[in-house]
Formats: sequence, C-alpha cells, structure tokens
Amino acid sequence: MGDDAYGINPKTIDSMVTEIAEVVQLGVEIAIVIGGGNIFRGVAGGAAGMDRATADYMGMLATMMNSLALQDALRQKGVEARVQSALRMDQVVEPYIRPRAIRAMKEGKVVIFAAGTGNPFFTTDTAAALRAAEMGVEVMLKATKVDGIYSSDPNKDSNATLYPTITFDECLIKNLQVMDATAFALCRDRKLPIRVFSILKPGALLSVVRGEPEGTLVHV
Repeated sequence: MGDDAYGINPKTIDSMVTEIAEVVQLGVEIAIVIGGGNIFRGVAGGAAGMDRATADYMGMLATMMNSLALQDALRQKGVEARVQSALRMDQVVEPYIRPRAIRAMKEGKVVIFAAGTGNPFFTTDTAAALRAAEMGVEVMLKATKVDGIYSSDPNKDSNATLYPTITFDECLIKNLQVMDATAFALCRDRKLPIRVFSILKPGALLSVVRGEPEGTLVHV
C-alpha cells in the first residue's frame, strides 16, 4: 500500500516487480507468497469482534487481489507469472497443484501462491514456509520493512544491533520474533534457511540472490 492508508499503490508494486524481474533475468526460479494486510487483515478483523475464521477467509480473498495485481504488473515487465490459489476460484486462477507449480518454475515462470494455506488460523508466514517446503526451495526469503533481525526493536532502541547470521536455536533462546512459531518450526525441522531483508531497500533482493551479505540469514 506504500504511503497510502490501504489498497495497492502503483509506485510500490512497480518497484517490487522491477526487483523481481532483475532476479528472474538471472535464471533464478522464484515462487512468491503474498499477504493481504494492505486490504484486509484477518487477525485485526477478529480482534474487532468478527468471527476469526470468517475474518481469515476475507484476508485470503485480499491476498487473491494482491496476487492478481502482482501477476499483471510482472507481465507488463515482460515476466510470465502464474497464480495458484489454495481456495478454488477457477474462473480467475488455477487451484494450487504442486507438480504444476514446480513445472511452471522450471519453465522460468514466477509462481504466485494466493489464499495462504486455504485454512483459517494460519498466517502468511506459515503459508510461505509450507509452500517453500513443498517446492523444495534452497532458501526462504522474508521481505519485510526492516533490513534484518535485530537484538531489539531498532525503532525503539538506538543500541539495537543487526545479526548478519543467527541460528534457529539462538533465535529461540533470545526470543527473537522472526516469524510465527508454526512457520519457524517448519523451517527449522526442514533445515530450510531463512533470509530476512528489507523489501524497501532498492537492490536488496538481487543482493540476497547473489549471496551478498544482505539482511540476516537464519540457519541450523
């Protein structure tokens, strides 16, 4: 949503797809899990008195809107993209089918996974960890508003230090909230490394893919 109060900011999505297109041009296979908090956040809806499951389904539909917007923006950049949804919406996108997703990635297409896991009470982080495990990816990239994992909140603590690398166990001991517990446990059990970096920093995604010291690497 960029600097807007809600919705999809054209400038923001254009900057994101520019970053993604640069990585695709390197021949890297990419799958994307996208949230819907810029349109509707299930947890917030539940907190306001709405039935949590209903709110979460509404959040999944919001991810569908973002996925279609991302797909369209990528295609305008000359990058072929395919949306697969955990919720059936056959007139708009195809359902999530693992072999088809893997084949599309091998063909150089960006696969966008919409609607989370298709189940309420699971976060976008968990959906990303699940799809990452299913696709057999080398690394899970968590693009956020901060440029890595800090010892404390850098917005509140001027002495907060950035961890270039950190283990899963150290994150647990230090109680660092990298992502929700279910997603974190899945990545740890699968020995799937996580790279946390800023989506707002130009060139950060390309640096991560090239193996440069960008953000924080969480490893076993």
